Amino acid sequence: MNENAPLAERLRPQTLDDLIGQEHLTGKGSILRNAIEQNKIPSMILWGPPGVGKTTIANIIAHTLSVPYFQLSAISSGVKDVREVIDEAKQTSKAILFIDEIHRFNKGQQDALLGAVEKGIITLIGATTENPSFEVNSALLSRCQVYVLKPLQEKDLIELLHQAITKDIILKQYKIDLKETEALLNISGGDARKLLNLLELIATSTNKKEIIITDDYVMKVAQKKIALYDKQGEQHYDIISAFIKSIRGSDPNGAVYWLARMIEGGEDVKFIARRMLIFASEDIGNANPNALLLANATFDAVSKIGYPESRIILSQCATYLASSVKSNAAVVAIMDAQKAIQQHGDLSVPLHIRNAPTKLMKDLNYGKNYQYSHLGEGNFIEQEYLPEKLTGTAFYKPGNNARENELRKFLKERWKDKYNY
Repeated sequence: MNENAPLAERLRPQTLDDLIGQEHLTGKGSILRNAIEQNKIPSMILWGPPGVGKTTIANIIAHTLSVPYFQLSAISSGVKDVREVIDEAKQTSKAILFIDEIHRFNKGQQDALLGAVEKGIITLIGATTENPSFEVNSALLSRCQVYVLKPLQEKDLIELLHQAITKDIILKQYKIDLKETEALLNISGGDARKLLNLLELIATSTNKKEIIITDDYVMKVAQKKIALYDKQGEQHYDIISAFIKSIRGSDPNGAVYWLARMIEGGEDVKFIARRMLIFASEDIGNANPNALLLANATFDAVSKIGYPESRIILSQCATYLASSVKSNAAVVAIMDAQKAIQQHGDLSVPLHIRNAPTKLMKDLNYGKNYQYSHLGEGNFIEQEYLPEKLTGTAFYKPGNNARENELRKFLKERWKDKYNY
């Protein structure tokens, strides 16, 4: 390994046994490990946050199977590059094409892969930090297995640090006392690559051979050396977190500042718009339903326009969301409902609201006592819609704002004291 390579590259695992984290995919008896061991690798999309092992897994697969390996970055590659790789792969019996940040490929670029994937000319491994359901064409996605990579746990990251200190050819020259790790873990944000490179930065920022790493020392060095924003993803999650929290805190000034940071850093315009679309329901919801409409229109508009004009549309939406009344009642409702399912399992649907498409089902009283709500006064008839075990459970609790107070009044008039609205 080249000693001039970054620490994260020098320590990149070469086998599945060396990989830290992702045991659900690569541990003994796991689905991906079995596929590798049986030499039956499907085309796949590896979906997960930065620095959790997507590129490493692709490299390990190619190394283990000893097949021709091609790698492209969707940031710098186009259809011409894809076709050149496919033509070269045709000269082999089996080849792997790894495409980093495949979500940045447009429809035409993704379509160029379809035939080669379908015919088995290449086995595609795509890596993405974005939900492939939104960013990968359905035709290509249907030909790939999606594997979800989990964020690394604190124990995994600490193990990486100790491994680097004891095994790396450069860091072994220092006597490093890892006294505190909180700052290292917080700044890296769960990104193993960022964590290791930060460790190397800390170790090599002094002429001393004995280094005591404390949180204060890490912050002192990091604040001087870490870039404000790296459009390749180094501060990707830190900045979007600041952006969303500014909007949630009803500060349009903070929101537009962090928005500008992302724009200046070359952040994907659809990534920003998608986060605002999620926010409109998660943090505003029924307190101001127009927020979702505007956020959806924003996503649609910037998908058509792009930079630089889309910055104005993003700014309009961000400042509107930040200035809107807030409510997280919708997300709390669905989370509580999911918890109830996890706690109680799949409870039976009450007979009177079951579907009864056959005579047998009707004979079993499916739907027999159901009352059609529109026949009641105010289009309402009180009846039970929850499983018996959950009767009276209020998952949705309207927030304390003008719009949801109206909803609370409406629900209370109908349900009286049943749900304690």
